[in-house]
Amino acid sequence: MAATLGGLMLAMSPAAAAAAAEECVASPELGCLSGSVRGGEGAADGVEILVEDPEGATSTATTGDDGSWSVEIPANGSYTLTLDVGTLPEGEQLANPDQNPRQLRAVVGATRTVNFELGEPEGEAPSAESGEGGTDSLAGEADGGEVLGDDVSTSSITPERVAQQAAAGLRFGLVLALASVGLSLIYGTTGLSSFSHGEQVTLGALLTYVFVSLMGWPLVPAIILAVLICAGTGWLQDVGIWRPLRRRGVGLVQSMIVTIGLALALQYLFQLVFGGGTVSILSYIPGTWTLGPVRLNIPSYYSMGISIVVLLAVGWFLLRTRTGRATRAVSDNPALAAASGIDVDRIIRLVWVMATGLAGLAGVLLALIFNGANWTLGMQMLLLMFAAVTLGGLGTAFGALVGSLVIGMVVEMANLVIPTDLKYAAALVILILVLMVRPQGILGRAERIG
Repeated sequence: MAATLGGLMLAMSPAAAAAAAEECVASPELGCLSGSVRGGEGAADGVEILVEDPEGATSTATTGDDGSWSVEIPANGSYTLTLDVGTLPEGEQLANPDQNPRQLRAVVGATRTVNFELGEPEGEAPSAESGEGGTDSLAGEADGGEVLGDDVSTSSITPERVAQQAAAGLRFGLVLALASVGLSLIYGTTGLSSFSHGEQVTLGALLTYVFVSLMGWPLVPAIILAVLICAGTGWLQDVGIWRPLRRRGVGLVQSMIVTIGLALALQYLFQLVFGGGTVSILSYIPGTWTLGPVRLNIPSYYSMGISIVVLLAVGWFLLRTRTGRATRAVSDNPALAAASGIDVDRIIRLVWVMATGLAGLAGVLLALIFNGANWTLGMQMLLLMFAAVTLGGLGTAFGALVGSLVIGMVVEMANLVIPTDLKYAAALVILILVLMVRPQGILGRAERIG
C-alpha cells in the first residue's frame, strides 16, 4: 500500500551520516535502519550498505563481525538501501540481486530491519515485505507516521525466514482469535452474523490512542479503560438494538442488514473524528527482542502473552463456570436452554459484552504491534474473522480459536512463496479447500440436510 508522507523532511544529521558504531536504538527523536548480511558461510563483515534519505543525502553503514549493520534516521520517509557488491567477501554474491537496491518506508521512533541473504541466485523472489511487515495493510496509510513492521527480507526461503514468518503468523493468529471468538459466540447464541464486529476492533485501538497520545495517560490504565468501554458498547447494543429486535421477532437477515448499517455509520464516524490517516499510540517503539532466528518488536511479545492469557481465561470460563456452561447450552440449543431454566436474554447480553470487549482488546494489541491504527482497521480484519469462524466451525468458540491460528499462519507463511498483496487470498483458498473436505469446519458438528 502506498504511503502518504508529510511534506517536512529533515536533512541527514551527522550522526546518521556515518555507520553506527553501536546498535541504533530508536527514540522519539530518531529512528533506526538495521539488519544483517549473511549466507551459507555465515556472517559477512566489512560489507557496506549505502542509505539514501528522501532528500537524496546518503550515508554508509558497514557490517560488523556478526554481519549486522545499523544507522540512525532523523526523519520519516522513503529510504533506498543499496548493498555495495564490491565489498562482499570473495566468492560471495547476493541470493536475490534483483532486490538490490531496495526501497522501504521508515519512521522516527521505530526500528526497520532489512536482511540481505548471500548465496546462489535463484531468480526473482516475491517482492514482499515479510515478517513484521506482513500486516501493514491492516492499518492503512500513514499521516506523518506509518504503521511499520520490523523485518523486510530480501531472502529466498531459508530456515531463519520460515521461523520468522511462523512467529509472525502465530502472533497474528492469537490476536485474530481474540476478535473471532467473540464473533463466534454471538453467532452461536443468536444466529446473527455481526458485520459491525470489526468496528469494535477499531474502537479499541482509537480509544487507546485518545487516552495515551491525546490525554497522556499511562498505557496500562488506558488499555483497561478502552476495553471496558468497548465491553460497555456491547451492553448498550443489546439493550438498545438487539433485544428489542428479538422481542419484535425481526428475522436474522434483517438483523444482519442492521449490523451492516451500524458498521458503515461507525466507520464514517471514526473517519470524521480521527481523519483518514493513521494515528500512533506510542511516541516510539521500544526496540526489538531476538529469540534465536526470530526478531519481533517488544509489543509483539507482550501482545502474544496477553492473548494467550485472555484466551485461556475465556476457555476456563466456558468450561469451568456455571455461567460458561449456560452460555454453551444456549449456543447449542436456545429453546432447550430456556426450558431448562436458563435466562437466555441474560446470557446473550453477557455474550455481547464479552465479545465486544475481546474485539476491543484485539484492536488495542494490533495498534501496539504496528504502532498505529485508522478508521479501516476493523473493516480489513472482518473478512479474516469470518474466515476463521467458518473454518473452525460456526458457533464454536474453540473452533474460532483453531481457525484463527490456521488463518494467521497461512497469511504469514504465504509470504514465502507469493507476493504480499495475495497473502489474504491464500487464507481464503485454504478455507475453501477445508470446507470442501469438511463442510462443518474443523471443530463443527455435521448436520443432516433434508
